[in-house]
Amino acid sequence: MEEKIELSGREQRKVLFRLLSYTKPHKKIISWAFLLLLLTTVGDIILPILVKIFIDDYLQPGRLEFKPLLLLGSTYMGIQIIKSILLFFQLVKFQEIALFIIQQLRIDVFSKVQALGLRYFDKTPAGSIVSRVTNDTEAIKDMFVTVISTFIQSGFLLTGIFITMFILNVKLALFCVVIIPILIFVMVLYRKLSSKFYLDMRERLSQLNAKLSESLQGMSIIQVFRQEKRLRKEFGEINEKHYNAGMKNIKIDGLLLRPAIDLIYILALIIVLSYFGITSLNHSIQIGVIYAFINYLDRFFEPVNQMMMRLSLYQQAIVAGSRVFKLLDEQELAPSQNEDQPQSIVEGKIEFKNLSFSYDGKRDVLKNISFTAHPGETVALVGHTGSGKSSIINLMMRFYEYERGDILIDGKSIREFSKEELRNKMGLVLQDPFLFFGKVKDNIRLHNSEMTDEGVEEAARFVQAHTFIERLDEGYDHKVVERGSTFSSGQRQLIAFARTIAANPKILVLDEATANIDTETEEAIQTALAKMRKGRTTIAIAHRLSTIQDAELILVLHKGEIVERGTHQELLALGGLYHKMFLLQNGAVEHVEDVVN
Repeated sequence: MEEKIELSGREQRKVLFRLLSYTKPHKKIISWAFLLLLLTTVGDIILPILVKIFIDDYLQPGRLEFKPLLLLGSTYMGIQIIKSILLFFQLVKFQEIALFIIQQLRIDVFSKVQALGLRYFDKTPAGSIVSRVTNDTEAIKDMFVTVISTFIQSGFLLTGIFITMFILNVKLALFCVVIIPILIFVMVLYRKLSSKFYLDMRERLSQLNAKLSESLQGMSIIQVFRQEKRLRKEFGEINEKHYNAGMKNIKIDGLLLRPAIDLIYILALIIVLSYFGITSLNHSIQIGVIYAFINYLDRFFEPVNQMMMRLSLYQQAIVAGSRVFKLLDEQELAPSQNEDQPQSIVEGKIEFKNLSFSYDGKRDVLKNISFTAHPGETVALVGHTGSGKSSIINLMMRFYEYERGDILIDGKSIREFSKEELRNKMGLVLQDPFLFFGKVKDNIRLHNSEMTDEGVEEAARFVQAHTFIERLDEGYDHKVVERGSTFSSGQRQLIAFARTIAANPKILVLDEATANIDTETEEAIQTALAKMRKGRTTIAIAHRLSTIQDAELILVLHKGEIVERGTHQELLALGGLYHKMFLLQNGAVEHVEDVVN
């Protein structure tokens, strides 16, 4: 569940100014857009004046002069045509600005996501992150496309209308000034009420995306365990809350947007007509002035209506912006490295010195871990589930930051190496390998332009993957669907092995890399692993003890501590936990409890 975000008026203004800061690189385009906006606004102000001149000066018996009327009509039509053309370019420019800004914002968010530490992903649903990158940024785009242009155009228009109304009639213009505080009160009230409901809607939409993402990723489990009904119910409950939040907002819109403004407009119109009616009792009035004033009054309220209607988009954009900036400001970053004077990994010697670690800051999952893996040696980690094996790998790969103890490579703290050096010199193969959408060779090469097709094939041959790849429809150009679901577990693992060996790492990290490979494939890959380990320091997590019997050092972990260490034969002779695990896997122990107790 996401943390509830509350937005005060001050926080909303901060979000707005931060969103507007994205316009700085596009000042030239924005200047053109505003100039076009100003010109179309001037056209809107001039047109009623032309109609007033026609009514008061020429719409009289005996006064229909052809040339002035032709000039007046041509001017009116010309302004309308020019205004339409300018409006087209104005809309295009504002769309261009919006797309530029959202493009940059999405890149910033995506880059930030890639820089976050795994702690953030441990506590945040993937669907929620997707919602911020897609739905929330799209809502922000609407603000730049319609809200800003509407508000600025309305500001220009209202200013011009006020000036013209004062020229026509000072008293009525002053009356319209009195209306402004009422309109501002309605707008502030709407903003205050709607922000809460839009925030709720955004959070519910984020939860819908999270639930959908979870369901798609776990579809096979859902179907196998017949969880469809439960998931439909949970999805329906979130959807219902989203609907309720939407209905609350619709009611606010229905009350405070156009209906309230229209009511104020009707009252203003009644007062204006009453004023002209009372004035006509004492002296004559110009019909053109009445037309122009009513027209300006209508044009005065129309931009107000437009601004009120756009307030809903504005509120959505501010709420969406606050969610996006919350992600951009997230401090749970990946562990930092020394990028100024980075060291180089030459030998690949690994030392853990009194390392302790906790995921939540309360319970240690690793306690005073100390061991040394000399260059070219294999150190195997064994132990029951939850003993801390994967945590050792996570810290060594710098997925998480640690505070107590240290990890050294070639005698230097792992923090002294740049991220690029660590990733280039450390190869990781997981128990459940991830394949990208694309081609087989791209999954091995990982789009490294310096690696040739021959290098890709050589890596595949090295790990015994070439044979099955060659049998595919298009060989190394065979299409890989999402996550490589059309390949067997063993085939995916072989491709992952080829990917790792192609990078030629100095340190090899194997997280139960042979767990999903059948016996026949395992025999072939054990030969490849033996070749891979030569000249490389290897840290291997193993559940099947038969796969690490030749390791130079085996560490037995229990509840985050190293309880036994030695070679395979030494640990068997010790008769401790490792010996019991070995007997269990060979059928000599009937109960798991006999091993872990």
